[in-house]
Amino acid sequence: MEPKQSIDELIYRSALVLDDKDFTGYLDLCDPAFHYAITAYSPEIRKEMIWLEHDKEGMKVLFDNLPKHNSDHSPLSRHITVYIVDHDETKQQAKAISALQVFKTSLDGGATELFAVGKIYDTITLDGGTPKLLDRNIRLETRMLGAGYHVPF
Repeated sequence: MEPKQSIDELIYRSALVLDDKDFTGYLDLCDPAFHYAITAYSPEIRKEMIWLEHDKEGMKVLFDNLPKHNSDHSPLSRHITVYIVDHDETKQQAKAISALQVFKTSLDGGATELFAVGKIYDTITLDGGTPKLLDRNIRLETRMLGAGYHVPF
């Protein structure tokens, strides 16, 4: 498989496993040095905000604790479009920028609405033959998510 194709597949698979709440499957797509963040800029306070930030072990703890949280269990559907993949053979890494749309389907009535939009900035390691997520920054435009969402995008 070509590097671009395997990188695209990794990014798309990351959405599918989260949609299925397969958190172990998500972590399997990540390098041991994985770093994850959800960030946004707030024009109201004119500052950058970090809503979530973890390393791989922190993500595992978050996923393990999800059943203990009072959460909205409405299913989320992540739609990703990979825009750009820049491959650096000397570093055995690639950087990718993707669009993200997240839809939520309510449990009472089944109505689906656009929940969040943003971009995904990924750094992917190609060392070892299988691409793995090394760094993911979900950069949201949406800043009103409501209460009860602890699952990463």
